[in-house]
Amino acid sequence: MPRSDAPNRALVIGSLLTLWIVWGSTYLALRWALEGFPPMLLNGIRFLFAGGALYLLIRRRFRATRAQMRNSFMAGGLMLFGGVGMVTMAEHHGIGSAVAATAIAVTPVWIGVASGLFGEWPGKREWVGLAIGLAGTVILGMEGDFQASPVGLAYILAAPIIWSFASVWGTKLDVPADPLSNTAVQLTAGGVVMTLVGLLTGESITAMPSARAWWALAYLAIVGSLLAYTAYIYLMHTVRPSLATSYAYVNPVVAVFLGVTLGGEKLSGAIYMALPLILVAIALVATAPAKQEAPRLEPEPAEQPA
Repeated sequence: MPRSDAPNRALVIGSLLTLWIVWGSTYLALRWALEGFPPMLLNGIRFLFAGGALYLLIRRRFRATRAQMRNSFMAGGLMLFGGVGMVTMAEHHGIGSAVAATAIAVTPVWIGVASGLFGEWPGKREWVGLAIGLAGTVILGMEGDFQASPVGLAYILAAPIIWSFASVWGTKLDVPADPLSNTAVQLTAGGVVMTLVGLLTGESITAMPSARAWWALAYLAIVGSLLAYTAYIYLMHTVRPSLATSYAYVNPVVAVFLGVTLGGEKLSGAIYMALPLILVAIALVATAPAKQEAPRLEPEPAEQPA
């Protein structure tokens, strides 16, 4: 689905604000939900509910061919399993919510790399940002949580790479033109994939989850998935990927604040050295000038739209 030439400005701003604030809070919500639910089944329930609810809301306007549904299912399943699933596994293995959010902040850097694999390689300024972002990630690896849990470190390093590749790949596929229809399929795909993975790996809910775990699950399903993921898919198909992933500027700040104040998390100095580097890297990537298309040989009408 090609990007819109004239996206709705108010809708873009509203979507950005949603991602900036909501996704920064989901890291702590994940930690609380894990107190009562196993990681894959947690996300399976979350995304099946969100995808089903969205479909019921838009069923009269839902439009998609079989091929579009297949493409959307593949992209969404990979993006949610590889991105959200890996973050959840990292927190399940002891990685704090603030540290996880800081590690995921490098996502726009990997978006640049993923775009290059599809023929849109970063410019010089973006390459500098990539290098600085990777340096910040290396320093972040010295944070106490990562030192205590190499398995958690592996999951959190894989998450933004898979998420970024699937995000860019999804914009190259023939998916439902309506962002809400596309989102409904992708959320359902994530729910199906992670439910199956959870069941196949022996996950089960052995005791009644606490009220806090239930509230966290509800927040993740309704606000973090149904609302925020819809905003993300809309942005990925209407604005530049670097702007769509600008939530990485704000999410770590929100997550660190909530993790320390509400979650009681203790941080070492590594995160405070890594975060500025990662934010500088994101700034370089996000503010890089868009590449100009090569001039055509034949003359074009004066009013030809870009």
